[in-house]
Amino acid sequence: MTLLQNRGYRIQPYKVGPDYVDTEYHTRITGNPSRNLDMFLVQDNKRMEALFEKEARNADICVIEGVMGLFDGLGVDKDFCSSAGVAKQLDCSVLLVVNGQSASTSVAAMVKGFVDFDPRLNICGVIINKIASETHYQLIKKAVELYTDVPVFGYLKREKRVELPSRQLGLVPDREINDVTEKIQQVAESLDHTLDIDQLLDQLPNEQVRYTPPHYPQFPDIKVAYALDEAFHFYYQDNLDLLRAYGVELLTFSPMKDNCLPEADLYYFGGGYPEEFALELSANQSMRSSIKEKHEQGAFMLAECGGLMYLGSAFHNDDMDYPMIGIFEGVSKMTSGLRKFGYCYGNLTQETLIGKKGTTVVGHEFHHSIFHSNEPTVLEMLKKRDGEVVKRWTGGYQKKNTFGSYLHLHFYQSEAFLQNLLEKVRNGR
Repeated sequence: MTLLQNRGYRIQPYKVGPDYVDTEYHTRITGNPSRNLDMFLVQDNKRMEALFEKEARNADICVIEGVMGLFDGLGVDKDFCSSAGVAKQLDCSVLLVVNGQSASTSVAAMVKGFVDFDPRLNICGVIINKIASETHYQLIKKAVELYTDVPVFGYLKREKRVELPSRQLGLVPDREINDVTEKIQQVAESLDHTLDIDQLLDQLPNEQVRYTPPHYPQFPDIKVAYALDEAFHFYYQDNLDLLRAYGVELLTFSPMKDNCLPEADLYYFGGGYPEEFALELSANQSMRSSIKEKHEQGAFMLAECGGLMYLGSAFHNDDMDYPMIGIFEGVSKMTSGLRKFGYCYGNLTQETLIGKKGTTVVGHEFHHSIFHSNEPTVLEMLKKRDGEVVKRWTGGYQKKNTFGSYLHLHFYQSEAFLQNLLEKVRNGR
């Protein structure tokens, strides 16, 4: 993306799947908010195609970063929630990135396997990653182009100094790395010498994207304030844009640094890394008191994952308890492995902020923590894979007008989801 930007192209970035961190990198690089394309969170094909088209129409080139391997999705269906499935649904070409470390002709077998696995997929070319030398690259390129019809456009050298650090949920967010822009620029400059970008661009179709904006019901009388700082920044840009399309006024606040909540009709606490900033969040007693007071007064609040941890009684880490808001009586603590990882369905067992009793919502969970609480739950959760239920549990809490759960929600999951939520806020003020 940086290389294309350096050449003067307007780039619109996307990410297959529900990831928040990669999209923040995309946004930093291009200056254009990155969008998630997720076949589970948005299961209506027309709606997801519209999510792609509404931003693509303003770009010279759209770049969609895949998720995991090309055919990895939910279960064994190669087309459901996979990069390949999204590419076919949107009729996009695929640029395959293959690890060339400690390999040569075997890379050709790998490329041929990907090509033959789904002939309907347009794999337009290959880039080889982790190359040791020019000689190494030429050996792989010759093998791939001898045994397949797929062109090799170039390579990226193996250099540890430009690797980006990771932690429990993947890459460390870009806002926490001082030299992230410099590292990415170094990679782009390296690619400029080892990648035939002109040959690659010649393979791509030049199509004009058409998009007709839909008409949404308007809620200009509603203000939504969402938490935004180092601890809370996991939001889908399309969720925020949809709120604006409904006429909602958006505000931000920092649980770490601000003294109190701004005046608003709905407060939205997204995910993030509250565990990394537990001391700062706990120390801001003024903000904690402001949130608890607003809740007691009946303010509407929506909390996802890290937001749920923050609205609990305390966060426990390294034998220390850090007081949090205390809306939900419960203590969160980190775990060694992922908990309830993946896509899931939630059936509401009572009326809540996000829907009426009996409504089923979809979302995803991705957390290295647990929330110990005796509060009554309001969601019957289940995970399905290849048509079979593989796990059941309960979760989610509703107190007064505050809803919190580990579930990350996409507002485009149904036509009525956001409208129902905003009408509940409007009618309950």
